[in-house]
Amino acid sequence: MLSLKEHFLLNPEITFLNFGSFGACPKEIFSDYQHWQLQLEREPIQFMLKHGPAQLQKSKEALGSFINCDADDIVFTTNPSYAMNIVAASLQLKPGDEILTTDLEYGAMDRTWNFHSKKNGYTYKRQPIRLPLLSKEDFINQFWQGLTDRTKVIFISQITSSTALILPAEEICARAKELGLLVIVDGAHVPGHIPLNLSKLQADIYTGACHKWMLTPKGNSFLYANKKSQAWMNPLVVSWGYESVAPSNSKFQDYHQQQGTRDFSAFLTIPAALEFRQKHQWEIISSDCKKLVTDNIERFAKLLNTQPLAPITNDFYGQMCSLEIKSKQPEALKQELYSKYQIEIPIMVHDNRVYIRYSINAFNNSQDLDKLYAALSKIIAENKLITS
Repeated sequence: MLSLKEHFLLNPEITFLNFGSFGACPKEIFSDYQHWQLQLEREPIQFMLKHGPAQLQKSKEALGSFINCDADDIVFTTNPSYAMNIVAASLQLKPGDEILTTDLEYGAMDRTWNFHSKKNGYTYKRQPIRLPLLSKEDFINQFWQGLTDRTKVIFISQITSSTALILPAEEICARAKELGLLVIVDGAHVPGHIPLNLSKLQADIYTGACHKWMLTPKGNSFLYANKKSQAWMNPLVVSWGYESVAPSNSKFQDYHQQQGTRDFSAFLTIPAALEFRQKHQWEIISSDCKKLVTDNIERFAKLLNTQPLAPITNDFYGQMCSLEIKSKQPEALKQELYSKYQIEIPIMVHDNRVYIRYSINAFNNSQDLDKLYAALSKIIAENKLITS
């Protein structure tokens, strides 16, 4: 596997196995980010009112081409949580209506939907998913057991956070459309990680992060909505785009992209990030990373006395893998791995389970996972922080 470690700004003293949380930006793309920040400070008025918006349009067009959707159907947001809050605050459901989701979703999203469901009287229904999964069909069958005649909306992750599983979102979207349900997909981990074709997926609404697997600087995400859904979305921040004196051809853009003074330089790095990926043949790198992930699942599962969360195929695994780990002190375990062994890796609590998740990118190699294996072996031998 070819290492591109020298292209990243990461601390070389740390074994970084947590790309999945906030990503890591290559030097070349970070320089492009600083270029736009410098332009902003040199000519604040011209940049904010003229040059910046023109470049923002180029970024939207580049992103739209990459994920196969119309540029006017996406707006940039600082993170997927912000994007999803636009949707949740606008969605009109009646008391008794249900949003069907899984019990594998990202905690911030659960909190968002819980807040709005309590406020408006509808139900956010977390359908239990039994792990390990046996197949894609197993997941699909388990999920649809939660469907009732009160179900109005489907909300699902395409790649989960704590369990790191790729879920069959395309099949779920197709069935939901047959049933006439609104489909909202959390794709925070998807763009640049696995292929994304929004024209094919049939999601009504989709959120994704560019500052993860697309390699851009932090604070760079997007909200996609089809034309029908755009019509009912209100601005989360009301500013000059609302009842604009100079409206564009898209109320969706006016309402959600114009939000007053902010540094949107991170949004402008999309073309540079896509160029970087193309220059370094990222499809090959990503494939190598996925192989390194799957090649190590069984040995870590055996070490931790657990099972893989799904069959070891590309249907379920990308550049991340989570395994259940038996620890009553997850925060202490995470700190032990960082401070004593210089390994940055998340230990995540999800309901009553604890997961350790390693993620692999172009700066990693097999020795990084060997180091993690050795560290976990020592901690297990010491009979602390991890229980059998």
